[in-house]
Amino acid sequence: MMLALRKTAPMPGLALEQVKEPGSPAPGEVLIEVAATGICGSDVHVFKWAGSSYDFMRPLLPVTIGHEFSGRIAAIGADVSGLAMGDLVIVMPTSSCMRCSQCASGRSLLCTSRKTIGLTRDGAFARFVHAPALSCILLPPATDPAIAALAEPLSVGDNAASIGEVRFGDIVVVLGPGSIGQAVARAAAWRGAEKVVVVGMNDHARLQTALQIGASDVIDMADCSDLKQALFDITGGRPADVVIEATGHPSSVNDGLSILRKGGILVSAGIHSVQAAIDLTSLVRNRQQIRGAHGAPRSSWETVIQKLIREPDSVRPMISMEMGLNDALAAFGMCDAREVSKVILRPGLDR
Repeated sequence: MMLALRKTAPMPGLALEQVKEPGSPAPGEVLIEVAATGICGSDVHVFKWAGSSYDFMRPLLPVTIGHEFSGRIAAIGADVSGLAMGDLVIVMPTSSCMRCSQCASGRSLLCTSRKTIGLTRDGAFARFVHAPALSCILLPPATDPAIAALAEPLSVGDNAASIGEVRFGDIVVVLGPGSIGQAVARAAAWRGAEKVVVVGMNDHARLQTALQIGASDVIDMADCSDLKQALFDITGGRPADVVIEATGHPSSVNDGLSILRKGGILVSAGIHSVQAAIDLTSLVRNRQQIRGAHGAPRSSWETVIQKLIREPDSVRPMISMEMGLNDALAAFGMCDAREVSKVILRPGLDR
């Protein structure tokens, strides 16, 4: 038996339960002993169960959650090559069917039958988890597992920056200082943005983390009443070239468009529980674009992994604390209260 953090019913809350350890992996899969798992904003949404954004999970419950993780190969199924017992890996949590028309045309990120570890199948808030071998990416043995577990949010941030076409010299505004917002800030800095401005509301701790990992400036809307003027004070009157929304609050979309230059790009990477209303006439006249970003292709993962290997300290401030799985419910409370940036749960600390 092993301890696992599970979503057991379509209502607020999570449960720490003793469950059977996974058996031998199926062909094409591996068994991973989890070393480190990060609490994601989507995990907090599942914990709170507000709105209908995660109703797709209803028929699949109970499910062990957790999808930002690293670990070591503990068993290998048939038809698996390139991996060995004890290898340290990170896992791309979403896998594609490789049979639908989107997969056949090379657009596997748009697969119509995707499955996600920790949402549609048992995840990594447990000692062991099964994963497709093709989703595993090998890491150098000395890599810090907690830093490795940041690869998932950082790859999502890199993908959002890519979709926003962030370029050298750009003014980039990131709405929301959570894990994804911080990851976007890091990605924009890596891409050479002139200014990376992260915006929050009563979010001092996470805004300070954003400054540590790549933001040039931050704005706390609790301290000002005019976002545009606050941005212009920083940029000398220049609007944003790219705005990336990572708040999950629909009003942020219009806020972002209000500070975006003509012809600029707004990328929405947040998951919203209600619909957003936008001024389409203004959007059209300003020739602005709104694009959606969700997940990340393998190319973003590979980009981020090389950065993590070369400069792990550039993202280490994202990790507020590491805790055992026994402390998971307390950790979720801190994440929901926005007291921390990223909490890493380590199942091995409970033994």
